[in-house]
Amino acid sequence: MIHCGDCLYILPTLGSNSVDSIVTDPPYGLNFMGKDWDKGVPGIPYWSEALRVAKPGAHLLAFGGTRTYHRLVCAIEDAGWEIRDTIAWVYGSGFPKSLDVSKALDKIAGVEREIVGLRDNKGRKSADGWGMLQNAAGDPLTAPATEAAKQWDGWGTSLKPSFEPICVARKPFKGNVAENVLEWGCGGINIDGCRVGTEQAGARASNKDGVARRDMAFGMKEFEGNPTAGRWPANLIHDGSDEVLGLFPETTSGGGDRRGEYSIFGRAGDSETKRVFEANSGSAARFFYCAKASKSDRGAYNKHATVKPTDLMRYLCRLVTPPGGTILDPFAGSCSTGKAAMLEGFKYILIEKDPQWVAVGERRIKEVQPPLKMFA
Repeated sequence: MIHCGDCLYILPTLGSNSVDSIVTDPPYGLNFMGKDWDKGVPGIPYWSEALRVAKPGAHLLAFGGTRTYHRLVCAIEDAGWEIRDTIAWVYGSGFPKSLDVSKALDKIAGVEREIVGLRDNKGRKSADGWGMLQNAAGDPLTAPATEAAKQWDGWGTSLKPSFEPICVARKPFKGNVAENVLEWGCGGINIDGCRVGTEQAGARASNKDGVARRDMAFGMKEFEGNPTAGRWPANLIHDGSDEVLGLFPETTSGGGDRRGEYSIFGRAGDSETKRVFEANSGSAARFFYCAKASKSDRGAYNKHATVKPTDLMRYLCRLVTPPGGTILDPFAGSCSTGKAAMLEGFKYILIEKDPQWVAVGERRIKEVQPPLKMFA
């Protein structure tokens, strides 16, 4: 079900203790591209209503921005939620919106800089010193003109964005987890259903003892009589890019590119994920993989600025939602949560105040919705 309207007005119409989980990507309050919807971080009233609607023990997963995440988490906690963890989604494709201090000094002085060459953009769009996107043909490289500009050459104002934090919270409940699970069906997270990567039958038996011990240290589970196993879900997920894998030197040891071999979507029957097990090559980094949303994943018609990849949203939905449960997303955007819920077999309640994105979301969900069966 998709509601078009402000969630502050729609949430009160939903029943108390009625949803099994909340998975959402709310505004980060960064004034992204000057959009009105990103003027601020949702405050306590939003999360208080979300708390009322959630069942006791239900989990909340909410994306945040690195500069404003503290406001998001404080609002969620002050609304009555219990903060359980933070998941880091790490990627290498972000571009820095940084002021080039040297260029700024020359501009103030009214001095024109000499072009000394062209930057190799490698066919990608990039950002210049003023945070503006340039074409892929190559940006001009200029030399500092004034003494002040020479002194501050190479200085900027921002780091390259490379991760987004995800707040993991839970609605408090009376008694213990076991009692709450029996009464409400909520309180735990789906460890085995979200183990990362799969293991081919017999592969571990042929591995060296040192490798086997390393795998156990990272949470590899042994299933007696089960040909597959995976690593314990971690609070780190990355996009498999060269920039991120470079942070984990062992990732490509043993030869070859390991990015596609393991993913958070690695379950038997998931054809879009490669599951070739080679435990004697690579580091633990390869076990926390999810690429950013592709054009086909987004939909060519979907121009929303902050689309999350379906694989990531499927994983998050599966992590905190009991089988057949209902997921709420009060900031639905182009409905990535709804698409993921549909593919995972969950029910969903989506709220989005912009009719444009409601229409886009309905189309995205319809494209993955199984056709109705006709009975004689």
